[in-house]
Amino acid sequence: MTVDYTKLIDKETWAFIERTNGYYPPNTVDFSIPDQRTIYDRMCREFFAGYPESVTAVDGAIQDGDDTTPVRTYSKAGAEPAATVLFFHGGGFILGDLQSHDDVCAELCDRTGYDLVAVDYRLAPEHLHPAAFDDCLAAFNWLAGRTSLPIVVVGDSAGGCLAAAVSHATRGRERRPAGQVLIYPALGGDPDRGSHIRHADAPMLTRADVVYYRDIRSGGNDIAGDATFAPLAASDFSGLPATVAISAECDPLSDDGRDYCDAIRQAGGSAIWFNEVGLVHGYLRARHSVTRARESFNRIVQAIEALGRGEWPY
Repeated sequence: MTVDYTKLIDKETWAFIERTNGYYPPNTVDFSIPDQRTIYDRMCREFFAGYPESVTAVDGAIQDGDDTTPVRTYSKAGAEPAATVLFFHGGGFILGDLQSHDDVCAELCDRTGYDLVAVDYRLAPEHLHPAAFDDCLAAFNWLAGRTSLPIVVVGDSAGGCLAAAVSHATRGRERRPAGQVLIYPALGGDPDRGSHIRHADAPMLTRADVVYYRDIRSGGNDIAGDATFAPLAASDFSGLPATVAISAECDPLSDDGRDYCDAIRQAGGSAIWFNEVGLVHGYLRARHSVTRARESFNRIVQAIEALGRGEWPY
């Protein structure tokens, strides 16, 4: 099945795609992982939008046994936050750090008025699954011990997977996420059906890329049935926090968000899926240059605000 992206994707988004490809070419996955990180970091610097004037950030670390996980805490001057956001960055589980999504986190803090803690979890292939999940769960436990405010877990792409995995792991606890906002999440959907096939050759992320990142993270081991690796593999979707999943239409991962929300609703929970028309994976970096991405970022902010206040406006 051939998709005509010239009809689905508007001129603003094509300009964003072309700019991205200028810094991060589509064949970057063919490079060594150190080179991929260098290219990715350069791209993130080129798209860096700065901090709102009211936001400051402080770096720290979580000690969990022998493991140390860097974190960055964002605060807005004069705000009285009703909740705290715990943010997990994207990057295919092999890329990204506290710098890659620094401006996104600062803007989320500014727009919601909530403090935000970003987590610099360990990356594959140096640290295979479940290292990243362990770091994110440790970060949630650490934050839950430091604040009595509701915690909303948020992540994009790989970070969306980690946010969902934390939500699954903390079900039934006294302290668990008040909500989760998953942005074009990679949740372990079947790579041989639906959007994984329909958008196998989408701009910005292909089906082959998804399989590549999955295999790097797993070390080639068959662990797809592990819900901490692939939340869609869970056998029980009850008791999960209120969930907003926001996918990009032109993305092999788009059905992951839909299927995950369907499973939560079928188990009696609250979940809603938005599939952003004509957008592509990674569009958070286009929030200042593409109208559709700006509108989606507004939707993300509104979802975080609502879930932090215990509201379900959907």
